Amino acid sequence: MQTISREELEAMNGSEKRDFVLINVLPREDFRHEHIRTSINIPKASEDFSDEVERVAGSKEREVVLYCANFDCPLSAEAARELDEKGFNHVYDYEGGSADWLKHHH
Repeated sequence: MQTISREELEAMNGSEKRDFVLINVLPREDFRHEHIRTSINIPKASEDFSDEVERVAGSKEREVVLYCANFDCPLSAEAARELDEKGFNHVYDYEGGSADWLKHHH
């Protein structure tokens, strides 16, 4: 698992056009309240979290970026560790989360 900054995520999303999945790991109601536009929601609390990520990503080789609410939210780091343990090879934790992203993208 690697952590990435907002700038790195912007580059992946923009100029680099990388093929990755951006996943919000918060509960559904938090996701509905606010999220990064290109992301999907797979709550960390889901029983089959890693299976669901693999289904969406299509493969454990695809890049997966996880995020939650803000720098203080531990969920994305916990989710990233779980995916690492399940054999995903390219897992990133965007620690700033929704709060950091939305502060710069209105």
